[in-house]
Amino acid sequence: MKTYRKPAVLLLTIHLFICISCAVITAPYKVTKAVLKGSIWTIRGAYELTAGTTKLVYSVGKFTFHVVRAPLEWPLINDDIEAIDGLPVKEAIRQGRVKNSPYTVKGKRYYPMSVMESKKYNEVGIASWYGHETLRQKGGHMTANGEKFSPYALTAAHKHLPLPTNVKVTNLSNNRAIVVRVNDRGPFPSRNNPNSGKRIIDLSMNAAKKLGFYRNGTARVRVEVIS
Repeated sequence: MKTYRKPAVLLLTIHLFICISCAVITAPYKVTKAVLKGSIWTIRGAYELTAGTTKLVYSVGKFTFHVVRAPLEWPLINDDIEAIDGLPVKEAIRQGRVKNSPYTVKGKRYYPMSVMESKKYNEVGIASWYGHETLRQKGGHMTANGEKFSPYALTAAHKHLPLPTNVKVTNLSNNRAIVVRVNDRGPFPSRNNPNSGKRIIDLSMNAAKKLGFYRNGTARVRVEVIS
């Protein structure tokens, strides 16, 4: 009979920085050692932008995330999204109705999983990366949950996970693993490549580089929710 050890619960200080009218707040966090290979630490506490906040910094293990709320006038990084929760995309973002609300892309309706369902998510499939075009464009772009998109951040797009969600992504060809913040929707079928919609995750340029498939464009990966 197998025996399972309870996860160790430690009190660590994970610094959370919130910018509210240029004020910075630091808060302690209670974290739990996750039952995952590589001793990933998951945050028990806020890691979402809340009403009135514009900036947030938090860490999961050695990975630090700088989250910035994008101005509503910025274009979406994925402009194929037509509606979220039956509302125009920007209005749904303004009202904070994007976490796991159904959304429409090119007439097809997608239904994200609940937060409870997502905790069991563990899938193997093909990953790609996106957002390189923003390096050549002026101005900023926003993700489907209203965050500033950066190709240099460790972020990702997923069709069905709640926004945001932290996931561990492992490149199965070289066993490199990182944690990324899922804050966007995709990947979806494109005119040039209808099969692109079969990929399970779209990573930022920097995430693809850290996982070692930036030049190849795609890789077979495992994606596991850790928080």
